[in-house]
Amino acid sequence: MGLEKQWITYGKNQEYTGYLAKMDCVNENLPAVILIQEIWGVDAHIQDVTERFAQAGYLAFAPDLYARNGKRLEDLSTDRIDEARSFMDSLPHSVWNNLEERQKAMSELPEKKRSRVVKTYERMFGGMNNAEYIEQLLVTSEYLREECLVSKGEGVASIGFCMGGALSGLLACRDRQLKGAAIFYGNAPSEEEQQNINCPVYGFYGEQDKRISDQVPYFAKQMKSKGKSFHYKIYPNTGHAFFNDARAAYQIDSARDAYQKVLTFLHEILLT
Repeated sequence: MGLEKQWITYGKNQEYTGYLAKMDCVNENLPAVILIQEIWGVDAHIQDVTERFAQAGYLAFAPDLYARNGKRLEDLSTDRIDEARSFMDSLPHSVWNNLEERQKAMSELPEKKRSRVVKTYERMFGGMNNAEYIEQLLVTSEYLREECLVSKGEGVASIGFCMGGALSGLLACRDRQLKGAAIFYGNAPSEEEQQNINCPVYGFYGEQDKRISDQVPYFAKQMKSKGKSFHYKIYPNTGHAFFNDARAAYQIDSARDAYQKVLTFLHEILLT
């Protein structure tokens, strides 16, 4: 058996784009999983992850949050993101969140490249529009539940990574029909937003990713006090983006365990 993989358009005016994967022998009654991108977009890695969940028996769908009406915004085109990522990967990770050192490194780039990298970096890291992204994700879950013939009438869950992890948590706050949400090393929803969560949430974090992992115990305490379902795993000796096998941060033991746990989570919330 193989996979059927395709880019599709959806939304009221077909303004949104997403990458869909499913087993090619199944054309109905598949529960759906929304895979929410990292800051780098629906790149080769996110497409590969989407295919992994399709092979596990789900309709897997990765909405492209950077595309409108079939086109990527210029500063967020694949080539521009790849250029910015290559630059960032050339720096020690400690520089990523150090404004002075990052600007110094950017200033040493050739003028035209510096202009492109700065614009793309600012668009990705400084111009995130969560309201716009959540609007698209809500349309995505509605499309999968109500329009997509393969998953129509079935449950929908979300899994997000980094930026997408935070958005997965926010989607749980906004979509009352979502069956469950997995957060991979993403920020927790605000305490106010948490009041609206109606589904189980599972978080996966790296111990060395202090900016995010240090807030997890308090998030768990808040969720418990509100009677919400939240389980999590913080992996020792593991940093940010440990699930991304296309990057140096990949940690195979943590990624393997998280994959097994998230598959169990999906089975419990979508198939039992």
